[in-house]
Amino acid sequence: MMKKMTMKLSAIALSLTMGLVACSEQTDTVQSSSKKPVVDIQAQQMSEAVDRDIQNTAKNVGTKVAKWQIAQFGNLNYIPESHREKSENAKFWIQASFYIGLTRWIDETNDKSLTDYVSDVAKKENYELILERPYHADDHAIAQTYLWLAERTGIEDAYLPTKEVFDMILEKPPTVGLSMADTETSTGKYHLEGNCQLRWCWADALFMAPRAWAQMSKVTGDPKYLEYGDKEFWASADYLFSDEYGLFYRDSRYFDTKSDNGKPVFWGRGNGWVFAAIPLIIEELPKDHPSRDKYIELYKKHAEGLMVLQKDDGYWPASLMDADKVKTPEVSGTGFITFGLAWGVNNGILTDARSKEVVEKGWDAITKAVTDDGRVHWVQHVGKSPDPVKESDSQLYGSGAVLLAASEMLNWQQ
Repeated sequence: MMKKMTMKLSAIALSLTMGLVACSEQTDTVQSSSKKPVVDIQAQQMSEAVDRDIQNTAKNVGTKVAKWQIAQFGNLNYIPESHREKSENAKFWIQASFYIGLTRWIDETNDKSLTDYVSDVAKKENYELILERPYHADDHAIAQTYLWLAERTGIEDAYLPTKEVFDMILEKPPTVGLSMADTETSTGKYHLEGNCQLRWCWADALFMAPRAWAQMSKVTGDPKYLEYGDKEFWASADYLFSDEYGLFYRDSRYFDTKSDNGKPVFWGRGNGWVFAAIPLIIEELPKDHPSRDKYIELYKKHAEGLMVLQKDDGYWPASLMDADKVKTPEVSGTGFITFGLAWGVNNGILTDARSKEVVEKGWDAITKAVTDDGRVHWVQHVGKSPDPVKESDSQLYGSGAVLLAASEMLNWQQ
């Protein structure tokens, strides 16, 4: 009797045990399908906190840089006298480069007061270009702001003067080659480094002009402007881009030039100009444009060439292949490059962890160069090659580069 009872109890115990195990397995299955491990949740929360911190920093930096730079107009005494007068000219590329960054910042913040400010400046200039060098890319840079206003407001006055110049160029397109002459050609108050500058034969030009031609097609609905800009962009890009290094030569004079240390000369800001321009151009293209994939391919090659050259402090060298040539920080090139890379991450083109780390490192370096009142330090002055930089050096295009970078970091997510 006792033995039968023991066996019965054992059977009941075994049944209960199996039930508990089954229940436990079912619970584990539910937990694994409905809950993330605690470690993953904590990592995600930490990542989101970092993103918010970067976004908040970007808002602070962009706001104070825009405010400080605008406050300096009429008092640009911190700029060397050799380029002060040109810097005071709203039509010239120096100031125009600031507005490219500022309008990008406005697109992300929708700041009406800044929009009104840009509109007032453009009206004051009668939406005109500098006409002494109608073919020169530098003098097309301000057109990007006029066309931005035209697209936002629908006011034809904002783009008609530029359209007249572009139509003249299309009627009499330049036929010079892309090799840079060694002698400068005087054209009144301004000058050409060489006759090839009737076309886009130097790296800077690809930031100054092509986007404006794409914008003109978008505003007018006429594809001929984009067709010209696209053709000329690729003529220059194919000529100046080094597949070996993934970098742009500033112009043909640098193809065989070596630094004091025997390294190829690739100018930091010169590459920054182009690398920042490519995303801006892509955004103006129709979704089905036949060159879109080609621009993205070039973007990726250039990104790879640039990422490996970032210094430990987060800056890119003024001389990209020879960091010992100029050992100080240089913020204009770093700002343009950081903008370009952040755009690639934000748009799903650069998806690897390294790209994200490079962007955050570059952004951190930029923030260290901006003072509490919004002045951007460590900006190489106007030039065409890697030149020395002092901490106090500042320029309008440096502020524009920081605003471009800040505009992308506003949307940063790891």
